[in-house]
Amino acid sequence: MDKTGVTNARIFADLDALSRAVVEDSVRVANEAVRARGRCLIALSGGKTPEKAYELWSTEFREKMPWAKTHFFWGDERFVAADDPKSNYRMTRETLFQHVPVPPENVHPIATNFREADEAARVYEKVLREFIAETGPSFDLLFLGVGGEGHTASLFPDSPALTEEKRWVVGVRAPVEPPVRISLTFPILRRARETYFLVAGADKREIVATLRRDAASGSQKLPVEMLRTEGEGIWFLDRTADGEPGHAF
Repeated sequence: MDKTGVTNARIFADLDALSRAVVEDSVRVANEAVRARGRCLIALSGGKTPEKAYELWSTEFREKMPWAKTHFFWGDERFVAADDPKSNYRMTRETLFQHVPVPPENVHPIATNFREADEAARVYEKVLREFIAETGPSFDLLFLGVGGEGHTASLFPDSPALTEEKRWVVGVRAPVEPPVRISLTFPILRRARETYFLVAGADKREIVATLRRDAASGSQKLPVEMLRTEGEGIWFLDRTADGEPGHAF
């Protein structure tokens, strides 16, 4: 995580306002990337918080995106079938991709039709390396969430994946359901040009407070703290997750 931590935050009255701001900024990033480099690479996240943003993206902001020149990836995936209710890809497909004119070849889900999660991880790393160089920026935009215990993507506390510095994608075990997952690792996650942390709901208030205390004390040992983004990191919080009085957008 960058040194500013959660202090580099934008606070919104509710999830609707947060989601609208996320999509507005995402559209800006995509168009700027296409103008500068001819394409945009975006890594999406699963979970409940981004769903509203994906819905807005596919309706009100549908005509503002350079879909034909934008490629979509995922920061992590549950090792379940693509049509499983727990699948990050399924959620994104139903809320976003079924409703926008993105070319099918521009959508790069983490395939899960393998015997082992680590096999799926190795295949996905090959996909990523077709688009991303060994050094320099990775994604133009990366969406991440934060769990109540400080995990991000599917990198949980005490996971061996936290010390991985060579592989970009690994199979992991999580202390939550479903336990078997595939996750991108810090070597590629930290290199995103822009990283949006989407955090909403009263159940996230405690972890946000913990991250702020840790940043102030210099004791940053949770997975999301260990990320240390090289590009810009922006926290999108709703008022209930923020837990502090003050201005909200």
